[in-house]
Amino acid sequence: MSSQETISNSTPKNISIPARVLAFCIIAYRRWISPALPARCRFYPSCSAYALEAVSRHGAIRGTGLAIWRLLRCHPFHPGGYDPVPEPRRRRPANTAEPLAE
Repeated sequence: MSSQETISNSTPKNISIPARVLAFCIIAYRRWISPALPARCRFYPSCSAYALEAVSRHGAIRGTGLAIWRLLRCHPFHPGGYDPVPEPRRRRPANTAEPLAE
């Protein structure tokens, strides 16, 4: 499976170019660097899978921030466990004077 297939299978088609570049870097890490390191992830999904999903769902800036926050929690004193990527925030309409229609 090529890296382009991985990007197209795991990320939406409408993500920005910076998010695609970050996704490519994460995939390269997963393919060439991660196999050389011992398995030591305390979370599910792994930090690289979390980062890839965060960048594809939230974009380059917020996705990178979520991935960095996740990496900062990866230490021996944190219990780990299941930690999914949060859902994207709903955007407010431009005219905030009117109530939200639900």
